[in-house]
Amino acid sequence: MRLYIGNLSYNTTDEQVKEMFAEYPSTVSAQLATDRYTNQSRGFAFAELSNDEEANAAIMKLNDLSVDNRKLVVNEARPQEKKSFGGGNGGGSRPPYNGGGNDRNRSNGGGYNRGGNDRGDRGSRY
Repeated sequence: MRLYIGNLSYNTTDEQVKEMFAEYPSTVSAQLATDRYTNQSRGFAFAELSNDEEANAAIMKLNDLSVDNRKLVVNEARPQEKKSFGGGNGGGSRPPYNGGGNDRNRSNGGGYNRGGNDRGDRGSRY
């Protein structure tokens, strides 16, 4: 069972996380999540235990335990959600320009160009 350990102090080290799970022989791995650029703690970790009974015992013992004046949050890890790019409701795209005002013969270019200026730029968007 994979466990999530949250609300860790940013001063927590990878070794301290491993020490938390040292008493559980079925611990396969225990790793602190770190920033890939600065290598500093991100405030949470994951541990994997091969025995579900030991994993549940670790949850019971470590959840709400105060470490560095912070109450730990320990529970079964949920699968990582897939990230969607482009925002919600329509993918984050802007509306079409519908003309754009580049045609000097038009009085109103439409789209974002609300004024149909002769210079061919977009003008004010607001």
